[in-house]
Amino acid sequence: MAGTTDELRRTALHETHVALGGRIVAFGGWAMPIQYDSILREARAVRSAAGLFDVSHMGRLEVGGSGAAGLLSRALSVDAAALRTGRARYNVICNEEGGIIDDCIVYRRSAEEFLLIPNAANTDVVIDWLARLNAGLQPDAVDIRNITGDTAMIAHQGPQAAAMLNEVASIDVGAVRPFASARARIGGADALLARTGYTGEDGFEIITRAADAARVWRLLMGLGAAACGLGARDVLRLEAGLLLHGNDMNTDVNPYEAGLGRFVNPDRDGYVARDALVRARDETPERTLVGFKMVGRGVARHGYDISDGERVIGEVTSGGPSVALDSNIGLGYVAACFSAVGSRVKIDIRGRLVDAEVVSLPFYSRRR
Repeated sequence: MAGTTDELRRTALHETHVALGGRIVAFGGWAMPIQYDSILREARAVRSAAGLFDVSHMGRLEVGGSGAAGLLSRALSVDAAALRTGRARYNVICNEEGGIIDDCIVYRRSAEEFLLIPNAANTDVVIDWLARLNAGLQPDAVDIRNITGDTAMIAHQGPQAAAMLNEVASIDVGAVRPFASARARIGGADALLARTGYTGEDGFEIITRAADAARVWRLLMGLGAAACGLGARDVLRLEAGLLLHGNDMNTDVNPYEAGLGRFVNPDRDGYVARDALVRARDETPERTLVGFKMVGRGVARHGYDISDGERVIGEVTSGGPSVALDSNIGLGYVAACFSAVGSRVKIDIRGRLVDAEVVSLPFYSRRR
């Protein structure tokens, strides 16, 4: 996440982050706050009460027209045409070989209107991929609009998030089901409230006009939500066993290797990755993504080798401390024969082999 912040894109909340003392770093082409206070204190605030994250760097693509459902069903790992209005689905976007171009959430706004949320660094890649696929369908029947710069997106997450939001929303937010969305006003600002997130906690992702973002952020902070940076978000998503594109998956990985098979429906006519993913589903993978807990002292980091003590059997993709478990945890790909829960492996931490144990995912699950 480190790097210069010169000539980076700035979200509508940039000046708010600076005023709050946020440490700004380069991330996905954007200047983003990595922390305000201690990263672990911010993560604990989300687990115990509620926190706010600026996720405006994520892409927001409106895909509309009579051909929108057909295009998205061709591109996404789920059948967008079968998605009901007001509902959302997590999915992956794969190429013809089954490699993961990106993972995203798709919302159905109406019969012919969808909202797609790609990752920040992949937004342009996804736009280009959709345009390529649409060229072979009905180009004039689909309109793809990039509204990322015109809007802001705030993640309000934690066990108290819904109660806080209910104090200032024009609707009963408790009636919005997980992976559903609704229009509302928050302190006078029009917004789309989606009961989704990337922390393992209950909460909402709020999309509003860029001009209204600072007002909504300050309003929710005034109710007790803690300002949180991307550092805490990474801790929380890792605890929840949620993957990060570019670390835990990329175009060299298929969804079955990544443990995302439940989000893939390959048996559909017209789906671009159908043949590759049917083969991947029906074959035994040579490698698979696992979660592990450090037994010895040390923090596993992206790119570290995983071994059986004698030979390299895989590689760490994500790692760090867990506030929920008070230990160090990680994700990585290992040879399938080492993927069983309870398997002992070793992480090469700068030339020192440190014991770790494969555990079930997620590391943390919230109380329902």
